[in-house]
Amino acid sequence: MTAVVVRYVDVYVARRRRGGRGYEILVLRRAPDRTRAGSWEAIHGSIERGERPERAAQRELREETGLVPARFYNLSRVEAFYEHAPGRIVLIPAFAALVAAGAAVTLSGEHDRGAWLTPARAARRFVWPRSARAVADLVRLLRGGSAGTVEDVLRVG
Repeated sequence: MTAVVVRYVDVYVARRRRGGRGYEILVLRRAPDRTRAGSWEAIHGSIERGERPERAAQRELREETGLVPARFYNLSRVEAFYEHAPGRIVLIPAFAALVAAGAAVTLSGEHDRGAWLTPARAARRFVWPRSARAVADLVRLLRGGSAGTVEDVLRVG
């Protein structure tokens, strides 16, 4: 039987563009000595035993970028993919981290480059199609700088 597990998280990092209009999205390039070398991605990470997905997402954000979010959101999106080697379906909850406009990234060894791009350019640069969908959700849900009438449901912590 095929197992269904929640094993990973995705985190999309956004900061307000200069002038406060719209967002810039962080894209990270995988280092040459890592799996998926050279691919442009969001933050991805494993959930540790006993860890809730939102805590794993916040930990991965700190580990991979050194960033601390001003606000952190559940994007109300769970993606799925099939890991053929172990024969399981993996569910991936997605989160959004809003950081300060001038936030600087400190890359971990997992990535060799990062860039802040418009949502449209980030969506095209990301290797995984699910990332384009998540960025569209982020922009729509957080267009006013918060989740508006669903802030109480989507904001974490």
